[in-house]
Amino acid sequence: MFKFLVKGLLRDPSRSRFPVIIVAIGIFLVVFLQAFMMGMIKDVINVTAKMDSGHFKVMTRAYEELSSVVSNDLAIMDVDVMLDDLRDEYPDIIWTPRIRFGGLIDIPDENGETRVQAPISGLGIDLLTPGSIELDNFNFADTSVLEGRMPQKPNEILLSAQFAEQAGVKIGDQATLVGATMYGSMTIHNFTVCGLVEFGISAMDKGSMIVDIEGVRQALDMDDCAGEILGYYKDMNYGDHRDEAEDMRDDFNAKYSDENDEFSPIMLNFMDQNGMRSLMVTMDSAIYGMLFLFMLVMFIVLWNAGLLNGIRRYSEVGLRLAIGEEKKHLIRSMLLESLVVGFMGSLIGTLLGLGAAWYFQVYGIDASYAFDSSSIMFANVFRAKITGQTLYIGFIPGLLATFLGTWMASRGIKKRQTAQLFKELEV
Repeated sequence: MFKFLVKGLLRDPSRSRFPVIIVAIGIFLVVFLQAFMMGMIKDVINVTAKMDSGHFKVMTRAYEELSSVVSNDLAIMDVDVMLDDLRDEYPDIIWTPRIRFGGLIDIPDENGETRVQAPISGLGIDLLTPGSIELDNFNFADTSVLEGRMPQKPNEILLSAQFAEQAGVKIGDQATLVGATMYGSMTIHNFTVCGLVEFGISAMDKGSMIVDIEGVRQALDMDDCAGEILGYYKDMNYGDHRDEAEDMRDDFNAKYSDENDEFSPIMLNFMDQNGMRSLMVTMDSAIYGMLFLFMLVMFIVLWNAGLLNGIRRYSEVGLRLAIGEEKKHLIRSMLLESLVVGFMGSLIGTLLGLGAAWYFQVYGIDASYAFDSSSIMFANVFRAKITGQTLYIGFIPGLLATFLGTWMASRGIKKRQTAQLFKELEV
């Protein structure tokens, strides 16, 4: 029967061409949009984790409450001891300290007079330790450094290329940081610009200063201190460890965090920061909502197509009933035929969707213009991401919509009197 139905569809394209085209178009959109949204989710997680939140972040309770203003006077003290404890207790996590700071950067001219002065957002990270995870986090080993070289001394810095171009800063220029120390006093510290960087993230490319953490400690009087300690899974894949991350956070806070001590440490996981939990829920809901919407649209279209096709085939139905075929068997064959059409359309749509997704996964689409004035950690280039789910997700609405559409249309045949169908045959 299956072979007979396939031959019938191939020999009479009018019965299958339109439904297959409709299914293929719908599945193409489902597959491509699923891959594109998964790519966006992956980029958001990776960029935010590497540049800002880590998979885990440890800080003092008071610093966490005022984290938006970067209060280094509330930083972690004796940070080397805490790092040793974290590495001993959670050896599967890579731990690294960071210091965030802000201030004014002063660029002098050849006479030592101020030529440019502008606010700067600074970040002190471990740049000088061989094999530091921060080198991979900021892509320093690949493409981030556009001009110059990586720092080799604590008093050498990297500046964002965009800021350097606007300020006329060149490699080798002196840059003076004017800010506040950990204890609230004023600090004026000289650095040397050794490299210009571009991260591909508008929020950081507008005006960032990257320094080795020891250089920041000297400038801000933060010896053996850090504002934050970030932790990363070794495979850099937070999504596979969500439940484990929740348990680890709860275990740490139960042991070390004291609500009555504002300087006691507290651990947050990735989902606890920057509204990521609600963002992930929203994006997951958007994917399933998109699938439901396309399935509903295809269901309505294919239902109508099935009704029209059923009316056109009344003479065929009358003939099949006249030679003794039962209505139940007739409807089952039509449903099986719809599954064949759905599979063919789903296969074509999935292949087309995978092709488009692959193109955008490799080349991406530049959306930097949308984030020129934004502080959100979005990559400037959006890329799709083909996952295992992408390979089969289109078949779910493709097969379901065609089956349900044909089933609803076949009810008209079931309710129609056999004598009336014979009459259609006579016509």
